[in-house]
Amino acid sequence: MIARRFFLCSFLLFISGVVHAESDEFDASRWNAMLHRIQDRAVAERISPVVINDVIQNSVFVPDIVNRDRNQPEFKLTIEDYLRRTVTETRISQGKATRKKYPTLLSRVDKKYGVPPHIILAFWGMESNYGTFRSTNKLSDAFLTLIYDGRREKFFTDQLFALMKIADKNKLSIQSLRGSWAGAMGHFQFIPTTLVQYGVDGNGDGKIDIMNSVSDAMYSAGNYLNKLGWNKNERILRTVSIPGNFNASLADSKSKKTLDEWGTMGVRNPDGTPIPKGSRMAGIVFDVPDTPSADRITAYLVYDNFYRIKRWNNSNSYAVAIALLADRLK
Repeated sequence: MIARRFFLCSFLLFISGVVHAESDEFDASRWNAMLHRIQDRAVAERISPVVINDVIQNSVFVPDIVNRDRNQPEFKLTIEDYLRRTVTETRISQGKATRKKYPTLLSRVDKKYGVPPHIILAFWGMESNYGTFRSTNKLSDAFLTLIYDGRREKFFTDQLFALMKIADKNKLSIQSLRGSWAGAMGHFQFIPTTLVQYGVDGNGDGKIDIMNSVSDAMYSAGNYLNKLGWNKNERILRTVSIPGNFNASLADSKSKKTLDEWGTMGVRNPDGTPIPKGSRMAGIVFDVPDTPSADRITAYLVYDNFYRIKRWNNSNSYAVAIALLADRLK
């Protein structure tokens, strides 16, 4: 049984000063009651005493994480603004250099999971700029803080226990597992429950470490996309043009029609030639202009792989960016 004496340390850590999350005074007794509950569940789920002690004995409440969760920016970039920020010449050149650095590994992932190198690189570039961007929040403290805040208690509790099991199973120091304030980690920014489900030991060392092992990270990303149904023989989208008076309610990708139907509605290739004909289903995505004055508007005709990307990140702009970046990395 885990000794409960470490709760005194946690209590003394907070009793020395008042911590505030927005206007809410930090409640040390509520924090410690939460830690007791987490400890009891962890013991019941047979998580090792080492991991439990590392999480709870050294726990720290981080007010900034609560503030960031409660005050996430509400502004929305247009698709084209988002693309200008993400599909940059610098990111493209870095991606091409990264491809030259890992040709064998990328080929192995493609062979095993059917996800081509330029697709893996596009996700890698978008998520962590090919591993050069590393978030520094201690994940266990981030999850404890967000559990205490209570707005999405079950979700973050699930993430914490998944993280603890990852550390336990793979003999990783949970103190060293760092990521974003919301819990994404590693080269491809997996949350713990996603890593538990799709993580792969890519280098054969007997553990899964997507933080430090590029092989584990790539294999895990390839496995995830494969399980989402990735089809390497299908394109993600087609850039098209639409009439300026096109029905804006169709711009969100949710209204799928056949290629023949889109063609009769005025969807054309950018050069004005007809799009392919047929019964293949597709959605459409475009920026709705504030004042529709242009004769033609740039849009994207999106196919099944586009929707698979959205299961990774449910954003039309993100999915378009992945597609265009991948095209530049072929």
